[in-house]
Amino acid sequence: MPVATKRDYYEVLGVERSASPDEIKRAYRKAAMQYHPDRSNGDPESEVKFKEAAEAYEVLSNPEQRERYDRYGHEGLSGTTAHDFSRMRPDDIFSVFGDIFGDMFGGGSARRAARGVDLQTEVVISMADVLDETERSIEFTRRDFCDRCAGKGAEPGSKVTTCDTCGGYGQVERSSGGGFFTTRVVTACPACHGRGKSFTDKCHDCKGSGRMPKRRVVTVKIPPGIQDGQAIRLRGEGEPGADGTSRGDLHCYVRVESHPFLHRHGNDLICVLPISFTQAALGATIEVPTLRGKEEIEIPAGTQFGEVVRMRGKGLPDLRSGRPGDQLVEVRVEVPRKLNSKQRELLRDFAETEDARVNPESKGFFDKLKEFFEFE
Repeated sequence: MPVATKRDYYEVLGVERSASPDEIKRAYRKAAMQYHPDRSNGDPESEVKFKEAAEAYEVLSNPEQRERYDRYGHEGLSGTTAHDFSRMRPDDIFSVFGDIFGDMFGGGSARRAARGVDLQTEVVISMADVLDETERSIEFTRRDFCDRCAGKGAEPGSKVTTCDTCGGYGQVERSSGGGFFTTRVVTACPACHGRGKSFTDKCHDCKGSGRMPKRRVVTVKIPPGIQDGQAIRLRGEGEPGADGTSRGDLHCYVRVESHPFLHRHGNDLICVLPISFTQAALGATIEVPTLRGKEEIEIPAGTQFGEVVRMRGKGLPDLRSGRPGDQLVEVRVEVPRKLNSKQRELLRDFAETEDARVNPESKGFFDKLKEFFEFE
């Protein structure tokens, strides 16, 4: 999502910028309960606000990300790893923040699928990197199984029994609405958080959630020809599912930096080349920048403003076929703004030898102009 369209995170949660972590937590809990889809009769706007609040809380509840956001705003979060809440289901969002929703929605632990949550991040490369396959190391944080309890949530040695509330199923059924329109909704068991088991002592490290934030470093291979904004999927690098059998994916979005002289148009590169009117009139050999260094091109005598010199095969490779595009050098003839006395003298001498009406285009213009005034 373009950062320019995002609302201020403090405004989303309705807190001051000086709010404490507990105040931010309470504000998010309140917003999530208010806009939860089960309580909004399917209002799509409520679901958008529900996900917006989750995004705001993820940033403001993380001291490092909150500091970057306070200093630089949304732009300061570029390159950080985050959940793509816009594509997540409400129960998956609860799985991320299960420690503050357990008693009301079961922490989202009873997912409708065993697959874990996807994550997203981004990597920045230069335009020259697009020519060939390149690799980048990515460091990110994901909620992974707690080492102390192996993801079970129970303190080692704690007595584990079948949950009395759900009978070991991990889910309970509740009713919403009333009268003829009563519907039944299956949610995670509030007593065992969807695990189907209960224990006497929660894990001291993860506080019973079974998950802990962990840093991870992976290498991503970026294929030649990739476009700015395209994503590379790293399968299995997301967060683990409820039973740990299937992880989500990591979506790495590639940002291609702009080039000071070259503009990308599909697989072609466009270079605007300013030349003098004498070079255009007499022709010249000029060095131009390419992604692999400087190369010479020939400017034919009589080149006009806006003409294009094509450098075949000097563009970017096609992502699918690998076939390279071209580099297009667009000529811009510049007229000098200041002339010294010798230059003025030479141009006056040239002007005396020049018959402007000999030029076909100029002759046509003046002939039409004469006919116009005669008609008038």
